[in-house]
Amino acid sequence: MTDLSSPKAPADHLSAQELADHKARVMNDKKKDLIQKFAALASLLLLIVVFSATSDAFFSVSNGMTIGLQVTSIAYLGIAATCVIITGGIDLSVGSVLALSGVVAALAVKAGVPIPLGMLAGILVGGFCGFLNGVCVTQLKLPPFIATLGMMLVARGVALQITGARAVSGLGEAFGELGNGALFRVVRIGSDGFPDVIFPGIPYPVIIMVVLALGVSIMLSRTTLGRHIYAVGSNTEAARLSGVNVNRVTLFTYVLSGTCAGLTGCVLMSRLVTAQPNEGVMYELDAIASAVIGGTSLIGGVGSISGTVIGAFVIGILRNGLNMNGVSAFTQQIIIGLVILLTVWIDQLRNRR
Repeated sequence: MTDLSSPKAPADHLSAQELADHKARVMNDKKKDLIQKFAALASLLLLIVVFSATSDAFFSVSNGMTIGLQVTSIAYLGIAATCVIITGGIDLSVGSVLALSGVVAALAVKAGVPIPLGMLAGILVGGFCGFLNGVCVTQLKLPPFIATLGMMLVARGVALQITGARAVSGLGEAFGELGNGALFRVVRIGSDGFPDVIFPGIPYPVIIMVVLALGVSIMLSRTTLGRHIYAVGSNTEAARLSGVNVNRVTLFTYVLSGTCAGLTGCVLMSRLVTAQPNEGVMYELDAIASAVIGGTSLIGGVGSISGTVIGAFVIGILRNGLNMNGVSAFTQQIIIGLVILLTVWIDQLRNRR
């Protein structure tokens, strides 16, 4: 065991007081994370109550499905952003990378590649972009903000270049199965000959979100890699002295971020059954906001996937409820921006204390 909050020697050489101090700091971080998570959950419940009172259609099954599908894109990116932010980094490129991945998948399918392989190609492109981000941060020693800002511009430019700035259409109904299909959907043919949906089923994007959230949560909380991710964010030098391969861990988080962006691009383009090179603008801010609202600290070392998923639902329900109440898109941006500012301010106060 090593004190990861300051660059000290292994725990065998620490005094009992130093070990006690370290344990107190760890418990304090867990307590802060728990408080922030419950605060985000309370905000989510409050939004549900308010929008249920202001709109009769808010609690309908169709609106619930709409919210679930809207939240998935934020959650995919937010889950990966959580890992990056825990290490003390940031990824501003995910919106552009998802657009590039989506159009690559669409172009591959239109060229005759089987849909699963075309989707895989898009995800691999996303992972490669994440790898380049990681190399720039770990090997070239560029600040994460600058490295991922550069990739944001490059990926968007490549997406526009290879499509001629035009949407890729004519992909066929099968291309939309991933984004629009559902598990356990029950459909009955009515007496008029038209299909009647008895149960809409669980959308595939929602299933992917649950699997991804559980997988990454287990990785962070139950594996050595997860402990190393937290260690790098808590104190990079202490982690290095403890034997953690800081560059490899950091690179992994950026590859994960790029891969999740690629997956998001494929699912999103599948939902639209059209690949848009301009898709994903500002999605990186939603990803970062969902992580911060859920308790992930921008200074690194603190965060959880469950909190990020709650944060994603806060953003998704806030947007959905404002739409149902006729609030303009411009006003929505102002409100969500204020929510982000308030959340980051609370995070800063928490860290100062």
